[in-house]
Amino acid sequence: MTRRRYPVLTRDPITGGELIVTRLEGPESGVVIEGEFTLGWIARLTPDQLDFVGVLVRNRGNVQKVAVELGVAYNTARARLDDIVTSLGGAPDAEPPAPPPAPGPSRIDVLQRLRDGEIDFQTAMRLIEEGRR
Repeated sequence: MTRRRYPVLTRDPITGGELIVTRLEGPESGVVIEGEFTLGWIARLTPDQLDFVGVLVRNRGNVQKVAVELGVAYNTARARLDDIVTSLGGAPDAEPPAPPPAPGPSRIDVLQRLRDGEIDFQTAMRLIEEGRR
């Protein structure tokens, strides 16, 4: 029977102070290690911030993709990242960079415009090539 596992708490729920880990257990091996262990930088983040970091890493640091995955605006995702940077002792950018430009027309759009005679073959090829960059 597998015991239920809960997300790690990063702050004392009563005082908001530091928590230390005093016991580690390997569920497969049964090995138990007791002592006083720090949570390190993880202790400075809230569970929501840790979840955001997970999404950010999965998306290889691409804040635009994080915003899409979370269903929020780019500026919202950027603000959450800035909060994390501040929690870890860094200074957020004075002025967040503008979101990357929207991608150009899709191949299907370009091919439909070519089919409808709106653009010539050379223009279609150029638009498709630009879309690959």
